[in-house]
Amino acid sequence: MTLGKIFCSTFLLASSAMHGSALPAPSRTDGVTLANNRPRFSSAVRVLGPVEPATQVEVSIWLKPHNKADLDYVASDLYDPKSANYRHWLTPAEFASRYAPTAVEAQTIRDFFASNGLTTVATGPNNFFVRARGTAAAVASAFRVTLNNYEVDGKVIRGNVEDPFVSGKAAPLVASISGLDNMEYSHPIAEKTTISSLPMTVLPPTSPKEGTRKTLGSAPPPTSPSGTSLAFNSRCFVGQTSQTFTTSGSLPSATYTGNEYTPSPAGCGYTPDNIRTAYNLNGLYAEGFDGTGQTIVIIDWCGSPNVVSDANAFSSQFNLPQLTTSNFTTINTPGPSFCSAPSAEINMDVQWAHAVAPGAKIALVVPPSASFQDLDQALFYAVNYQLGNVVSGSYFSEEVFTPSTVLQTEEFITETASVLGISTNFSTGDAGDFTNDMPWAFPSSVAVPAASPYATAVGGVSVVLNTNSTLAYQWGWGTNENVLAQQGKVTTPPTGTGFFNFGSGGGSSSFFLKPSFQSKLPGNSRQLPDVSWLGDPFTGVYVAMSQSTSLPTLQYQVYAGTSLACPMFSALWAIANQAAGTPLGQAAPYMYTMPGATITDILPMGFRSNVSGTVQTSTGKTAYTADQIAAPLEGTTAYISALWDYPLTPNTAILLTFGTDTGLSVTKGWDNVTGVGVPNAKPFVEYFGH
Repeated sequence: MTLGKIFCSTFLLASSAMHGSALPAPSRTDGVTLANNRPRFSSAVRVLGPVEPATQVEVSIWLKPHNKADLDYVASDLYDPKSANYRHWLTPAEFASRYAPTAVEAQTIRDFFASNGLTTVATGPNNFFVRARGTAAAVASAFRVTLNNYEVDGKVIRGNVEDPFVSGKAAPLVASISGLDNMEYSHPIAEKTTISSLPMTVLPPTSPKEGTRKTLGSAPPPTSPSGTSLAFNSRCFVGQTSQTFTTSGSLPSATYTGNEYTPSPAGCGYTPDNIRTAYNLNGLYAEGFDGTGQTIVIIDWCGSPNVVSDANAFSSQFNLPQLTTSNFTTINTPGPSFCSAPSAEINMDVQWAHAVAPGAKIALVVPPSASFQDLDQALFYAVNYQLGNVVSGSYFSEEVFTPSTVLQTEEFITETASVLGISTNFSTGDAGDFTNDMPWAFPSSVAVPAASPYATAVGGVSVVLNTNSTLAYQWGWGTNENVLAQQGKVTTPPTGTGFFNFGSGGGSSSFFLKPSFQSKLPGNSRQLPDVSWLGDPFTGVYVAMSQSTSLPTLQYQVYAGTSLACPMFSALWAIANQAAGTPLGQAAPYMYTMPGATITDILPMGFRSNVSGTVQTSTGKTAYTADQIAAPLEGTTAYISALWDYPLTPNTAILLTFGTDTGLSVTKGWDNVTGVGVPNAKPFVEYFGH
């Protein structure tokens, strides 16, 4: 399901001339060239030179599945309510017998590696891939490529200049090759802006980056230390305010009036009790629906030494069951991890999957790195061995820069999951449409693997609760920021300095065609997201984190991002599977036909009390509208802005703008910020129970 869309060379460098000397084109009579099996770097990358020939490199060949056309048919048939095969999932044995490469074919790949001086280190489940190790020189020779090092976003990334070539008997068996580059996925975890040395003029990022976008400084986020009087705070917005700022007691001065975001040193975040009340999860638990009998698989690289102890501190704090060897396991694959360290991402994924579905088991699958090669093999392991009916992947790469063969591998793995009755759920990223509000400079893109038509793409929203924890507002997540005053200096004029910080990822895939369940959506491409949940770190959740450098060691910090929305939705999907009494498979196809009461459609929202102001200079007073100081708006007309009196730095105010998600927009029905909306947990689950 691919669109052969060609990108402008302004963004993607298809010619090898930019990469330095390239090898002569191989003969096409003795093998096969794997087209589009190389990184699609942006024009901003810098060539650092060839990879040292003695460098050890691991590379994998994914073999073509047998009977691919039949697999595609079955993947459609199993989700057709009119079919006699509806939800009659294949067993792993049935899948292997129909589609797996043979032992002879896997041996052919191992022979190919051996003949080129490479040592096989692993053969994947059911022979779907073979992994080998050797020097960079041997790998380059085997696949007739040049391996260079590049500087990409401050990191050194290995990549092949040419598309690889496979010769001999192995050639017709190869679907894709991974490991020639060491590109990585990123976690879309987000935290509120923090300040150490805040510039008066804040510019947007100058190159596309994977992961959390622009932050101000590096000071730690506000925390609620365990066992202290600094209480949890769930009141994110505290009414309206009018504040005046001066420049060292003189001009220029400014007065701003409008909504106020909490100045609490504890920040604003929600506890499991808040979320359970807001989405009526308590009603589900009272009916016995808490995920019992289900397993949530979480994919997170490297691992965290404190994941269990921190989760159990979190569980004790919020009256959740403890994690033990009976309900929590860690699986290191495709090899041991040597990069384990305290991880807010892993802690958040585990704690909040557990908070939403406290009766479910959790299987934490830990690949040794974030590379495409390691993550895809770890995901395939979880799917092939059916570790659970729900897989949560809080990671992504930008589709526009990801090799097409990686996209094809992701599609195959998620399609495998779909016919086995497994839902693979992925975050859509925290960077909106990835243009950084500069569409003239950066190409729009979407997150993968979320864009696979066989995956479920999970976006994010902002959530505001009443004092009794019931829902007050939900709006599409997208946050602009503008520094209005800092430590006795007033920004003048307060226009032109705002920037997009983060927001729910979404938009149209440039690679995958629109699946049948999106038939009523515009265009021919796969659209993201499918569904959303809490993603805004300014209305985030508390996560227990222990680090030896903290005092006290255990603290509660506020995080969010689509990295939060994904495990929360995955946990709810586990409860839906429990209620159904049978595996439901991929979640996305159901989202587009469910009754209105089960999912809340998120609509555009704006307040009349948005922040406006006046600036007094030596030449007079100038009034500024809410729109002027909230820019860039990229056509957004309905949004919420609030003045944030930054609690850790005196006389510092930041304008926060909510509902401004780059070029994406919230509309009635499905939209590219929130998908079909946010699950209303109790009727959502009960729909499947009926």
